[in-house]
Order: sequence, then structure tokens, then C-alpha cells
Amino acid sequence: MRPRLVLFGDSITEQSFASGGWGAALANHFGRQADVVLRGLSGYNTRWALKVLDRAMEGAANESADPAAVTVFFGANDASLPDQQQAHQHVPLEEYQTNLRAICAYFKVAAIHTPSWNTVCLLLQLLIRGLVLQNKWPSAAIILITPPPIHEPARIRDMYGDNAPSRQPERTNEAAGTYAQACIAVAKELDHPVIDIWTQMQQFPDWQTSALCDGLHFTPFGNKILFDEVLKTLESIGFSQQSLRSDLPLFHEIDPKDPLKALEI
Repeated sequence: MRPRLVLFGDSITEQSFASGGWGAALANHFGRQADVVLRGLSGYNTRWALKVLDRAMEGAANESADPAAVTVFFGANDASLPDQQQAHQHVPLEEYQTNLRAICAYFKVAAIHTPSWNTVCLLLQLLIRGLVLQNKWPSAAIILITPPPIHEPARIRDMYGDNAPSRQPERTNEAAGTYAQACIAVAKELDHPVIDIWTQMQQFPDWQTSALCDGLHFTPFGNKILFDEVLKTLESIGFSQQSLRSDLPLFHEIDPKDPLKALEI
């Protein structure tokens, strides 16, 4: 049975199977070795994602096997400014972290070493809400991905169609960076791998236009940056082309004189 990778996130995940997308690149990379399952929800923040988590994950895994890994990629919408046009997407920073912990706990209950009083209170709150200790896929690796950087002038053009000086962006790079650090803190607390795409993307020249098409979503080059980081993270947990077998005999393994013999599995 092929292992599965589940991609869970907002529009940057939903669009990842488009031409040049990072999800499509993963599916192509692993080919007959693993299946990539898309669970992207455009426009969603962690509050909404948590509300629909059970429904969203229906059919995402085989009944007899946990996915090998799940990417959790939220925060771009949570970091929308509370006093601008997309205010309904905004989630306060502390709640964002709480929601990330709950999403992770739904998939896999991680050991929290020497929990703080705040963490204990959080777990009690989640228990009351029935959102913790699901442990749905205990053997799966949970990979958190931070929100990406924001190019504010492009966001103004995308939202309003002009560059009028009076316009204000609905997102800022500073806010995205704050949420990125909060995501990293949760990953460290729960001992989950994390991809800091907010920092990594800004290492590239002209990232504002080379990696982002509208100040938020990814160009093919931006998708390539994330694809490389996901691949590197998967390799760090032992999931790679070298470690996986191809499903069913390869063409060169089939004897031309007796083709069906190789297919007797």
C-alpha cells in the first residue's frame, strides 16, 4: 500500500495542485511511491479549519494505515489586520497558537515536556471544547508551515485595483512575521518539524515579485521554494525516494519473454 502525504491549509495549499504548484510537484516527485492528498481550504483561518476538521479529513487516509506525514499550513489569513477590509479573517495571535495546537492534537497527541501553566490551561480548555486528544493518526509526522511573507504594495493593487496613497493593505509583512514566529514557537513546544517559509522566501533576490504573484500567493518560483523546503523536511524524517519502494513492478523489471510472471504478486 502506498503511503500518503496529506496537505492541509488555506488557498496556498488549495492552489498547490495547479500548474507549477508545490503539491503537484510533490505528487510528481514521489510518483508511484506515495499518494499526495489535497485538503486545501481557500480563505480559511485556523478558527474555521478547526471547526470543519472532521469533515475535511474524511477519506484522507487509508483505514488500515496512518498518513506518513501531514502538512499544516495556516496563518496567512489569521494575520489579516483586524481594522482593514479582510477583518473577518483575522484571528488574534494567542488564539492562532491555541488553534494550531488543537489541530496538531487532532492528528497526533505530542508529548509536551515540562508544560507551562499556560499550556495546562490550554489543554483544559481544549478538553472542555472536545478538541484535543483525538490522536487520529498517531504515527504520522506533523509538519507546520509558517505564513509566507507579504508584499504590501501588491496587496493594495490586488484589493483595490490601484496604488492610491490613501489605500492601506489588508495584510502586512510585519504581522505575517509575528504569526510566523508564533507558529515556530508552537512547533518547538510540540516537537514537530517546522518550515519557516516567511524567512526562507525573503532570502531570495526580488522575492516580492519573483516568488509572489499578488503579494501573498505563490508564483511557480515561490512554489519551488516551498517544494524544496518540504522535500528537505520529509527527508529529515526518513521519507524520501531512496527510502520508498515503487508500487508494482517497474517496466524494466518485466521479462519480455514472460511479462505476466512479474505481475504475480
